[in-house]
Amino acid sequence: MESKKKKTEIEKKAARKEQWQLFLVFLQLGATTFGGGYAMIPQIREQIVEKRKWLTDDELLEVTAIAESTPGPMSINLATYVGYKKGGFLGSLLATLGVVIPSLVVIYLVSLIFNQFISNPWVNYAFVGVKAAVAFLICDAAYGLIKKMKREAFQIIVLILVTITMILFDVFSVNFSSIYLILIGGALGLIFYSLMALRKKKTMANEEGKP
Repeated sequence: MESKKKKTEIEKKAARKEQWQLFLVFLQLGATTFGGGYAMIPQIREQIVEKRKWLTDDELLEVTAIAESTPGPMSINLATYVGYKKGGFLGSLLATLGVVIPSLVVIYLVSLIFNQFISNPWVNYAFVGVKAAVAFLICDAAYGLIKKMKREAFQIIVLILVTITMILFDVFSVNFSSIYLILIGGALGLIFYSLMALRKKKTMANEEGKP
C-alpha cells in the first residue's frame, strides 16, 4: 500500500514538473520569437518536436492546420493544445500563459512611450529589417511543413490549387477571405476521404462475397 502511495506521489511530482516545464518552454518561445504565427513554427518545432519529442512532425502539421483555422492567434492555440496533451488542463493553462506573458509585458511597456517610440526613425528602420526577417521565417516554416507533409495526390492538388488561387487573387486584387479557402479545403477533404472510405468498404464487401 505504501509503495503504491509512493508511486502515486512520484507520478504527481513528475506531472507537476512537466507542467512547469511547459510554462518555461512556451515562456522562452514567447520571449524570443518575433512575427507570431508561422514565424514561430521553426522554433516551436525545434523545442517541441526535435528536443522534447512532445509532438511528431505529422502532429505538428495537423495542429498547425487546426490552430490556423480556429479563432485566436495560432501560437496561443498551439500552446493550449500541446499543454493539454502533455499536462491536462493545468498544462494547457500554463503553456498559454507562458506564450502570452512576454507579449503582454512588451506591449504594455511600449504603450507607455508609444508616441516617442513610433516617431523614432531608428525604430522605423529596425522594423523594416524585422519585416524582411519575418517574411523569410514564414517562407522557411512553410517549406518545412510542406517537406514533412505526406506526398498524397489529393494533398498536392489542393496545395497547388490554393497557391495558384491566392496568387491570382493578389495579382487581380480580388477581395476573397482566406476563411473561405480554409472552409473549401476542409469540405474537399471531407468529400474525398468519405468517398475513399466508401470505396474501401465496397471493395472489402466484394472480397468477402467472393467464394
